[in-house]
Amino acid sequence: MGAFETAEADGNPRRQYVAGDMAPGTPGVVLLHAWWGLDDDVVAYADRLADAGFAVVAPDLFGGAVAQTVEEAERLAGSADDAAVEAFAVGAIDDLAERLGASSKLGVVGYSYGAAMAISMPAQRDRLGPTVVYYGTYTGSILARASGPVLGHFAESDPYETDDGVAEFEEGLRSAGRDATVHRYPGTGHWFAEPSKDAYRAEAADLAFERTVDFLRRELAAPPA
Repeated sequence: MGAFETAEADGNPRRQYVAGDMAPGTPGVVLLHAWWGLDDDVVAYADRLADAGFAVVAPDLFGGAVAQTVEEAERLAGSADDAAVEAFAVGAIDDLAERLGASSKLGVVGYSYGAAMAISMPAQRDRLGPTVVYYGTYTGSILARASGPVLGHFAESDPYETDDGVAEFEEGLRSAGRDATVHRYPGTGHWFAEPSKDAYRAEAADLAFERTVDFLRRELAAPPA
């Protein structure tokens, strides 16, 4: 089990959840939450990654606020200070890099709201290599500003991420010369990998997690746990 800590980003207090072995050389993962905030689903996922052999830092991008409904989540994400959110995410990357030292490789995993940020973060911090996204995309020239591989998990039916949008994302990555692997999970909708949500589908969520661990172990050169 991990623990909550308070750090600092641009002079502001930054709350984060930290899990796993922080010994030098341990592969590291920055975990970026969905628009619900840093909730129990994210904490549980961080612990699962830690059990799989990764050092994990999950920044609280919304300063402790957690939404219970879609309406609350929309307000929470819509009212967030974008500059502060980005500073918190970058601060988590820098913190993890400092803890683990130069010998560790780092990756990033993002859910929905955090997925778009996860895709853009390697363009800001070249310590980040592989990127994993759950039902979230990003398009545009920023995809060419990083070179790491991307693994994407997407639902079969998703009003937030359409088939055309996912295809555009995948094509954008490949046009930028980046390796992209995209999985679609039959019978699922947005939030299928978050246990507290009605859309949760355990079989698909477990398969996505297994694929994530295999991908991160391969790309971060991590031995099996």
